[in-house]
Amino acid sequence: MGGKKVGKTTTSENLIAELVKRGYKVAAIKHISEPEWTIDTPGKDTYRFAQKGAKTLVVLAPNELVTIEKGKTEGISLSKLLSRAKGNDLVLIEGLKTTVATKGNISKIVVVTSQLEAESALKTYRPILAFSGPFNTETLTPSIPYVNALTEPARLADIVEKHVLKNS
Repeated sequence: MGGKKVGKTTTSENLIAELVKRGYKVAAIKHISEPEWTIDTPGKDTYRFAQKGAKTLVVLAPNELVTIEKGKTEGISLSKLLSRAKGNDLVLIEGLKTTVATKGNISKIVVVTSQLEAESALKTYRPILAFSGPFNTETLTPSIPYVNALTEPARLADIVEKHVLKNS
C-alpha cells in the first residue's frame, strides 16, 4: 500500500526475491488503473485475434503460459483474483487499495515518504504489518515495525514469515 512513485514495486520485488530464496512460492497481483493499458501488443497475433472478437486468448511460449481475458473488469471480486494465484504460499497485492484497505485477513505493508502519509495510512489501512519507504516511522508508530526494504529485505521477509506464512 502507498501512494504513487513511493517504492511499492521495489519493496515488492525485494520481498518476493527474499521469500523465493527461502523456498516459498509467491504470486503477485498488480492493479493498473490506466483505462487504455493492455498487456497485449498492438499488431501481434493475439491482439489481432482480440480485435476480431476473441474474448479469451491463451498464449503458450517456452517459459510462460498466459491467459488474457478481454472485457470489463469493474466489479471483479477479490476472491476471483486470488483464485488465479492458487497453489502459492503467499500472494502479494499491489494496488486495489479500496478493496483491501480494511480487510482484516489481509496484512498490509505500507510504503511511505512522509509523516503525513504515515498518519493517513494509520487511519486508512488495517491491519498494518510493517511500514517501509523513505520515511522512517519508528518514532511515530513504535508498535508497527519499520523496515527499509531496500537495505533490509531479509528483515521484512522475517516479519512476513512470522506473522503471515507461519499462521496460515
